[in-house]
Amino acid sequence: MSRTVAIVGRPNVGKSRLFNRLARKRISIVHDQPGVTRDVITAQVSDGAYTLLDTGGLGLKGGENARQLIAASEQQVDFAIDAASVIVFLLDGLEGVTPLDENVAVRLRRTKKNVILVVNKADFGEEKIETGQAHRLGLGEPIYVSAEHGRGEGELRDEILRRLGPADEVEATERTADDPLCVCFIGRPNVGKSSLSNRLLSSDRLIVSPIPGTTRDAVEIPFEFKGRDGLNHPFRLIDTAGIRAQTKLSSPVEYFSRLRSLDAIKNTDVVFLVLDALDGVTQQDKAVAGEAVKEHKPIVVVVNKWDLVHKAFKDPLGIQGYDSERDYRQKYERAVFDRLFFTPGSPLVFVSAMSGYEVDRMLNAAVRLHRELDRKLPTAKLNEVLGYLAERNPPPAIGGRRFRVYYATQTGNRPFRIKLFCNREEKLTESYRRYLEAGIVEEFGINGCPVLFDLVGKEREPRGAGSVAMGSAAPGERVSKGSRRIARNRQKPMEKLPQNETLED
Repeated sequence: MSRTVAIVGRPNVGKSRLFNRLARKRISIVHDQPGVTRDVITAQVSDGAYTLLDTGGLGLKGGENARQLIAASEQQVDFAIDAASVIVFLLDGLEGVTPLDENVAVRLRRTKKNVILVVNKADFGEEKIETGQAHRLGLGEPIYVSAEHGRGEGELRDEILRRLGPADEVEATERTADDPLCVCFIGRPNVGKSSLSNRLLSSDRLIVSPIPGTTRDAVEIPFEFKGRDGLNHPFRLIDTAGIRAQTKLSSPVEYFSRLRSLDAIKNTDVVFLVLDALDGVTQQDKAVAGEAVKEHKPIVVVVNKWDLVHKAFKDPLGIQGYDSERDYRQKYERAVFDRLFFTPGSPLVFVSAMSGYEVDRMLNAAVRLHRELDRKLPTAKLNEVLGYLAERNPPPAIGGRRFRVYYATQTGNRPFRIKLFCNREEKLTESYRRYLEAGIVEEFGINGCPVLFDLVGKEREPRGAGSVAMGSAAPGERVSKGSRRIARNRQKPMEKLPQNETLED
């Protein structure tokens, strides 16, 4: 990572706010509470062709933070220092230089790397700031900025580029069609999303803790995976915070964590929905899956902590109500298909982040889904399938009329977009829509891929139009054969009516 810039400093000096300003995106969560950023957050800065890292604070203190979280956040800073070629050391200009700042300065001087000393919160100039304190750290002339209002931003950008030097042509090239496959772990808190990420990366790159809610930002990391086809597939992994129900959000930090996770879903190619092997499918799991379905993303259902199930059935008592591990697995599968009925055909993988059991199957499933999303569904076959589905299970009659498809054609991918020319859009009920979607997924073997219908109904003739014959029915009204025959005969001269036919017919 030759062109990498890391922002370091003690808690609550404004690192995340400065990160967002330099990245020109709202990526890191900004809050006055110390210790909000715990993982290393990355972003590509296009105007300088470098990678920017936002780190967790050093020496976290607070009632909500366990001792292991403090140590883990310090490890993240060490990671950023080792990886970065330029380090931005951020101070709080209003509080001045603290003993902890001096300790950090000692660590940074030992790195022998390019360190830019930056004093933040200089919102109204330097009159409220002790300028002499920053000089005694021995890190050169400081740059005074206001991360909130943008003061000094241009000077800092220029200094970063001067320290980095000119970008190589290879690093400045634009992205190609061979971009990595972006995958995203989602789920409620403490189901093992970060543990799965670490297992995939074979490192402790992300913070893992038994305390729910440890991960707060969406962390994006590139890696490669050798699939069953023998090829190396580039990936981008997004580890997200657990998605809590809106009614259970206890702080602004949790609220913004939820927003970051939902944004990550929008920017991903394939979603890994992580469930707990012992908890089963909860109502919150259904809600989290619903967020991915709203964005029309393909889903791989990942049941984590299977090592605990395996361990439980080694005990003679097992798990109450189940005969064996196989019986438990089969009933778990049925529960998933029953409660997540709105994710038809999604691959189901049982894994263990702790032991590594079947973890590769997740990525193989993602590679397969990624390929399936580019398929072209033959128009003739598509219409044949829809006709078969309607014949097997006719749509319900609404207002005396049923939903009817005249013609269908595929208009797009990612998700599969299918335009349906039909009689009335409003006649298609939500349950019948799901039935058609699931039927298409099954018949074409595009398991786990989202299907989206675009409905085009027939134009309705205006009431009272001259083309409507006397005795014809209003739109939506059923007309009997006898009534139609009467309407036809009323247009004929009376003497031409057959002798054996009366108006009562």
